[in-house]
Amino acid sequence: MTPASADTLPKLLAANAAAHGSEIAFREKRLGIWHRITWEECETRTAALALGLVSLGIGAGDVVALIGDNRPNWVMGEIAAHAVGARSLGLYRDALEEEIANLLEQSGARLVFAEDEEQVDKLLAVAERLPRLRVIVYFDPRGMRKYSDARLMPATTLVARGEGQRTADPQHYATLVATTRGDEVAILCTTSGTTARPKLAMLTAGAMLRHCAAYLKADPKGPRDDYVSVLPLPWIMEQIYVLGWGLLARMTVNFVEEPATMMADFREIGPSFVLFAPRVWEGIAADVRSRMMESSPLKQRLFALGMRLGLRALDRGRRSVLADLLLFRALRDRLGFSRLRSAATGGAAMGPDTFRFFLAMGVPLRQLYGQTELLGAYTLQRPGDIDVNSVGLPFDASIEVRIAAPDANGVGEIITRHPNMFAGYHGQEEAVRPADGWLHTGDAGYMAPDGRLVVIDRVADMATTSLGTRFSPQYIENRLKFSPYVAEAVVLGDGRPHLAALLCIRYSTVSKFAERTRIAFTTYTDLAAKPPVLELLAGEVARVNATLPEAQRIGAFVLLYKELDADDEELTRTRKVRRGVIGRRYGEVIEAIYRGEASIPVDATIALQDGTKQRIRTTLAVVASERPPPQLQQVA
Repeated sequence: MTPASADTLPKLLAANAAAHGSEIAFREKRLGIWHRITWEECETRTAALALGLVSLGIGAGDVVALIGDNRPNWVMGEIAAHAVGARSLGLYRDALEEEIANLLEQSGARLVFAEDEEQVDKLLAVAERLPRLRVIVYFDPRGMRKYSDARLMPATTLVARGEGQRTADPQHYATLVATTRGDEVAILCTTSGTTARPKLAMLTAGAMLRHCAAYLKADPKGPRDDYVSVLPLPWIMEQIYVLGWGLLARMTVNFVEEPATMMADFREIGPSFVLFAPRVWEGIAADVRSRMMESSPLKQRLFALGMRLGLRALDRGRRSVLADLLLFRALRDRLGFSRLRSAATGGAAMGPDTFRFFLAMGVPLRQLYGQTELLGAYTLQRPGDIDVNSVGLPFDASIEVRIAAPDANGVGEIITRHPNMFAGYHGQEEAVRPADGWLHTGDAGYMAPDGRLVVIDRVADMATTSLGTRFSPQYIENRLKFSPYVAEAVVLGDGRPHLAALLCIRYSTVSKFAERTRIAFTTYTDLAAKPPVLELLAGEVARVNATLPEAQRIGAFVLLYKELDADDEELTRTRKVRRGVIGRRYGEVIEAIYRGEASIPVDATIALQDGTKQRIRTTLAVVASERPPPQLQQVA
């Protein structure tokens, strides 16, 4: 079998091992050393895991879940599950016990691959609610000697069982692989869950590989490309890149040692391609600007000059050679971007300021757009045809994108269909795909005259003030988050006389500001309440207001006493704001802002990462900026 004829991941892995067995498939950093795994080694371990699953009675139609950091073991465990006809389900490593229980219960998972003791503890805490869960296989044995639960099994034992099976029947694994079918569901992928609990989208292996092949024609990759896997593997785009592209294009996939060492490990590899979510790009931009604030006056002037030259050249469709020599070449090297030939952002909208920052730097950044149900991205900006507003064109003619019920400005809901869509939602037969094949994305947008898709915001989030001004909260939020001092922003104003905002400070940057200006503080809550910090953020809001039409300017804001957190269901696991939750949780704060109160007393309890709770008593200051005049103004 050739890679071109393979319609499942196990078949594709077998073809790569047969034709390119000695080539590097993965690199993984352990204890400071990069370890290589060839295609042959990858298939050998995958076969052992698969046959081990068979020995446990795991087979066709069963669900195998995986939780932990991005590791080669995850990838091999997922392919092993597919080899025996089971469906894989990725769980986010930072998911809480309740989330894990809901997803495992919903899927009916019989076995879970868990990375380490931390994840095992979560699973054991909810195991009594999961009668179908029979086995928990763990890869890292550290700290596991004290456990005696009969459901626990070290991966070494599972591998040994599989190797025994292969010795008894050398052709058993090959037979399993040959019987896998591309038209059968292989992956259960959680949707983003911005408005409700995540659903489990059913993806067939054949559809995934066909869609990846179409994507690779629009953005070619090959065996000489390096990719660093840092986004969560349960996310559809990381599934596409690590499993789909990794096996189809045979690009080397690199796994960092720990999330904390991500950027240092990233620089060591110097990848040729990268995908980061907008929140990561925003964090990198904020970190760069924060470091420049701490540098010498000369370096600060050179940075300002380089950025000015770079942005001016960008507006003329060129690169500034002088800016590259002064600033950008060294900056790209420091960030690990020197070898980038392709970079992408997706999963949410990126603010134009952040996008222009990286384009001016010489990062070949492009926006893409997609949904889990549509196998991730299906539009992409083409090289040399980049603009900060659109998300580009569909990969090919088989992908149809339309605007449903457009208004006078051509704005309506984006609907899409293509041949390789999802097969429905697991366990939710009432929520099947539309009969005509069109998926309603829930996003508002329009088609530019040249055919490029422009995404504005979620349809449900498009807002209108009581004075009739239409606005996109997400657009304004992204402008605010370009500030190195703003980590998160939620813009309010639907049905209200003016716009307001809830802001979260970027603690790492604002704490440095406090240290430089000799402001004593103890906690995040304490720092966010300091008058100089309020004044600092007022300046950032004023900067953004100056770029907006009068009727869309922020009239008042508060700095929240805590960061928005996915553990509190305020954000999704892909870091999108859940506006409904925000509206309920901070309802009293929002009402006080619009009553015109100058301060808001807060008595709240927050959950900490270690599971403990802390009571917070503080007073939020309402900072008034400017109030737009009572006139009607439409967003174009």
